[in-house]
Amino acid sequence: MKKLSLILFLVLGVSIAAAAQPRAIGARLVGDWEFSYQHQLGDRNMLQVEAGVPPLFTRFGGAHVAATYDWIFPITSWEEEGSWNWYAGVGAGLGANYYRYRKNQEHPEDVDGRYCFFLGVAGRIGIEYNFWFPLQLSLDYRPVIGPAFGHGFHDYGMTSIALSVRYKFN
Repeated sequence: MKKLSLILFLVLGVSIAAAAQPRAIGARLVGDWEFSYQHQLGDRNMLQVEAGVPPLFTRFGGAHVAATYDWIFPITSWEEEGSWNWYAGVGAGLGANYYRYRKNQEHPEDVDGRYCFFLGVAGRIGIEYNFWFPLQLSLDYRPVIGPAFGHGFHDYGMTSIALSVRYKFN
């Protein structure tokens, strides 16, 4: 009985500590559809994770995930009801894509495809505005650069500047 009580107490304590950490969930609006999650790690650091898939009805299929450890720098010169921050960080990205292409231009029904797996280094720089109510808007640039197995070199997201909309838990 003592062991069960100790385990329940530890689970409750960890749950309360996890729930007390500020975090935000939402969408990152770029060429792909991405789910976005932010987890605050103190006052000046956060972890951002995005997972995405290409839009339906394209010639690409697959999925990807990227995570960055970001440093937060408050912008205090603007006096608003909310708060402004800019942030920068590094991390990693990985994923798989399926490319469909025509083997023969004269026969459009002659389609082939191949898989490409990629792994790379991710970087991020962005700016965010936290409203006085639980909404956060951010604009960021997050390239992922590295080898793509089955396709050569991968520069996923080199031109992707994205708008993110998140619900912020406090």
